[in-house]
Amino acid sequence: MFGYRVPAPDEAMLISGGRHGLRDAPFRVVTGHGAYVMPIFRRVRYLTLAMQEAEVSETCVTKQGISLNVRAVIAFKVGNDPESVVNAGQRFLSDQDQMSVLTGRIFAGHLRSIIGSMTVEEIVTERQKLATEVLDGSKEEMANLGLTVDSLQIQSIDDMGAGYIAAMAAPNNAAIQRQAKIAQAQADQAAAEAQQASARKQAEFARQTQVVQAQYKAEVDKAQAEAAQAGPLAQAEAQRAVIAAQAALAQQQAGLRQQQLLSEVIKPAEAEAEKVKILAQAEAERTRIAAEAAASNNRVALDQMLIAQLPQIVKEAAAGLAGANVSVLNGADGLGEIAAGLVSQGLTILESVRRGVGVPPADGSGGSGTGAIGNGKAPTA
Repeated sequence: MFGYRVPAPDEAMLISGGRHGLRDAPFRVVTGHGAYVMPIFRRVRYLTLAMQEAEVSETCVTKQGISLNVRAVIAFKVGNDPESVVNAGQRFLSDQDQMSVLTGRIFAGHLRSIIGSMTVEEIVTERQKLATEVLDGSKEEMANLGLTVDSLQIQSIDDMGAGYIAAMAAPNNAAIQRQAKIAQAQADQAAAEAQQASARKQAEFARQTQVVQAQYKAEVDKAQAEAAQAGPLAQAEAQRAVIAAQAALAQQQAGLRQQQLLSEVIKPAEAEAEKVKILAQAEAERTRIAAEAAASNNRVALDQMLIAQLPQIVKEAAAGLAGANVSVLNGADGLGEIAAGLVSQGLTILESVRRGVGVPPADGSGGSGTGAIGNGKAPTA
């Protein structure tokens, strides 16, 4: 709309030409909204409300007479209230850059005044105290100018090569360096101890590893040795079993051979020997009978016949004995018993024959007239 003006958010619109200003101010202040400005009769000007900066670099003398170069930065702006805007507008509206210049000069003066009442140690160690005192000292003047200070920062303090600040810092630097060296030494010691502990752990681990490897190797060697011996041991066991079986077979064969020798050689030889013995006994008996027959003339013929038949009878009995499978239990005594039985049977046969023909026996005893010959059977031993 024609004649309607609106200021920027960071500006104050100053309308002059009327009689509506604050406390008889030459202009009306409008902020945050627009206003109708009558053309020709009213004039509009704008005052910045934005934040501004002023730098101060001032040489100051301390309470001790030591010159210091102090650099500071001030952040300020025009106050938001209409009174501050009016004060600032009356002073800086035609040249708003003068706000930074004037602010810097004001703070430079207050810095010189405050620093002159402080020692270097206080200035260096209590910068915030210095800034607070400078702000407090300049607050009234800045308010008269319509300005407010948001912050004051002391950027640097320099003794301009005098070495005072460096000397002041030397003990602290030495202490700090000493602490740093102590800390470094402790760190080195801790690192060395950690390395030694790590080396010990590694050595212990290596030792345990070697022990375990040695145990594994011993077990493997033992298993390999046992496996290597298993074949020969099994072979030796098999050979031992074969030898035992061969020995048992040889023993059985020896027993069998002994039985064969007993049945094929010893027993026939013993039987032959017994045969010879029986024949000898029969021959002796024949001789005795022949002698008895010679003494008895009435029996000469019969006795000669019987005597002639007796060797044949004994021979037949002996031949039957030689062909028989006779088990002799008591050796030569058994054979003697068999031979004696054969001779007795021969004599019995002889006596039976005598009785059969009516001849009295040699000892003069009578007979029953019956004998073994009569039934045609040989007597049983």
